[in-house]
Amino acid sequence: MDEKIISKEDLLMICKDVIDKGHTLMSPGVTEYNPVKDVSQIKLDPTSLPAKTSYKSYVFPKAEPVLYYKRSKSDVQLIDVNVEGKKVVIIGAKPCDTNSINIMRHLFNWDYNDEFFNLREKHFIIIGLMCSSYDEYCFCTSVGSSPVSEKGSDIFLIPFDDNNYALRILTEKGKEFMEQYSGYLKPGDESRSRKVLENVKQPDVAFDSKEVHEWLGNNFENPKWEGIGNICLSCAQCAFVCPVCHCFDIVDEDYSYTEGRRMKNWDGCQFGNFTLHASGHNPRDIQSKRYRQRVNHKFRYYVDKFGEILCTGCGRCSRGCPVSIDIKEIVSNCKD
Repeated sequence: MDEKIISKEDLLMICKDVIDKGHTLMSPGVTEYNPVKDVSQIKLDPTSLPAKTSYKSYVFPKAEPVLYYKRSKSDVQLIDVNVEGKKVVIIGAKPCDTNSINIMRHLFNWDYNDEFFNLREKHFIIIGLMCSSYDEYCFCTSVGSSPVSEKGSDIFLIPFDDNNYALRILTEKGKEFMEQYSGYLKPGDESRSRKVLENVKQPDVAFDSKEVHEWLGNNFENPKWEGIGNICLSCAQCAFVCPVCHCFDIVDEDYSYTEGRRMKNWDGCQFGNFTLHASGHNPRDIQSKRYRQRVNHKFRYYVDKFGEILCTGCGRCSRGCPVSIDIKEIVSNCKD
């Protein structure tokens, strides 16, 4: 780690240069991460709640073609898609977002290296921002993170006041990015930044993830799932706002009798047709089974497979649920 000090004015000058070079600059708003056209749009507010959606769609698009095809009487021609490896700089991401790519990377490089995901991720620069606010839905401290976690950030900002930041360079990507802007940086003051971090209030730990993992393994048929399933609308809002949910479907779309494309589209395990077989059989035919799958995938199956909890504790799924299902409450009270 290399720590420096930078003023807000100089940080915005760096952002302006990113825009002027034609790169994509993103910063969080209330609803989503927005493309920045002018640095006046950037709000580095550690007291704000996470945006309602993450920047997941910029590394894992909601819909994207994986190939095109043309049919003739005797042959099918496959046409590769050139994935755009455009540089994207995310500034002001909360810790509950910064680690999302690290968590998803396991799945996209498990039995097959997904070049679409990897090429986009390779060109991402993530400038994280310390968080100093939380609400009743936040539970990052229960899933191995915290409001001051640097996980997943290439560069991490710690605000001293409204106009000055500690800037920590954490990765080779971050180092390479900042080399061109070294003139904006002043010597760091680690004792000062350490005091700021020590004074940040953090959410109470709501549950022990290891105990939850064990409980899930012993309670596949617990009647609690039926009660939750009776409430859930199967709208998959929770999956689409989640920074680490990554279910997708692949479908062929014909333009005409001779041309078409193969698409990769977001999907969600809460949809009734998600596990519907061609035979008509559906192993998760009722909502209680589908919600049980969601919780088990996040807190048991992904942990068993990759050693990571498939959750950052951002609380978006609960904050936006139309019937007020709170995953933190469900997991916290699983033993009751």
